[in-house]
Amino acid sequence: MQASKRAQEIFSEEIAELEKLRLSIDDSFDKVVDTIYNCQGKLVILGIGKTGIIGHKIASSLASTGTPAIFVNAAEAVHGDLGMIMKNDVAMLVSNSGTTNEIINVITPLRNIGCTLIAMTGDIHSKLAQSCDHVLNVHVEKEACPLDLAPTTSTTATILMGDALTICLMERHKFKKEDFATYHPGGALGRKLLGRVRNFMTTDIPKVELKTPMREVVQEMTDKHLGMTLVFSDKHNEDNSDCVGIITDGDLRRAINKYDHLQICAEEIMTPSFKRIHADALLSEALELMDKFNITTLAVTQTPNTDNIIGVISIHYIIDFA
Repeated sequence: MQASKRAQEIFSEEIAELEKLRLSIDDSFDKVVDTIYNCQGKLVILGIGKTGIIGHKIASSLASTGTPAIFVNAAEAVHGDLGMIMKNDVAMLVSNSGTTNEIINVITPLRNIGCTLIAMTGDIHSKLAQSCDHVLNVHVEKEACPLDLAPTTSTTATILMGDALTICLMERHKFKKEDFATYHPGGALGRKLLGRVRNFMTTDIPKVELKTPMREVVQEMTDKHLGMTLVFSDKHNEDNSDCVGIITDGDLRRAINKYDHLQICAEEIMTPSFKRIHADALLSEALELMDKFNITTLAVTQTPNTDNIIGVISIHYIIDFA
């Protein structure tokens, strides 16, 4: 069999098992979310081997989305790393079999510290599950591995349960893009979300007046390289508070088809209502506005409640920045 066909079979097998797991989720998941959300300390995830790697990923995802969380290797825990764990913490122990010695060995010490315990396991009747206050069931009937030995579907199920937990807690915390950016200042995404419109706009505003002839409108748009120009009243105010419309390259194309474009002026083809954003808005807000209205530029005002235009921001500035 071709590897590509076999890969499709493997996807189908894992998806089928995950669908069974989805249908098995019940109010025990609600209790786990409540327990972590109401925790006065942090969530400590313990695992070892492959489940340890997954536990580390889950802890990282939670920590970056508003839920204080760390990962502790279960084998290292009994050799001093238990010192990272405090009485008010919640401990989540990850083991598919629920019988992993290194995991079982930390149950009593964690109880002595005073932690609430959560088991994430594929066997709800295991010693681990029976020893914890709450259980997240990640049981799958079989692995995608043809020998039913190598952790495959079970690890996928554990990751997915961790993702569900992360997103539900993220929503409980009302976690926003600004919060995400605060925790990711080093990456391109964080820089983009943290950036303010005023730092990436141009103050060289393309501008014409209502009676500006079309030839001059085209010249202004060409000179400023933004594919648009703002239209101001003929008695133009120095603070740019009298902007009455916008002309885009799309408006120009439509005008060419409709009019003798050399005989008309800006007033006849402008769009009176245009989208604005204030200078201290996040770049992410500008992107959302552009995407929502399928536009590529925004006029920038000094503050949300003023009309004076201080700049223009183009999607190209944002893309270049990212």
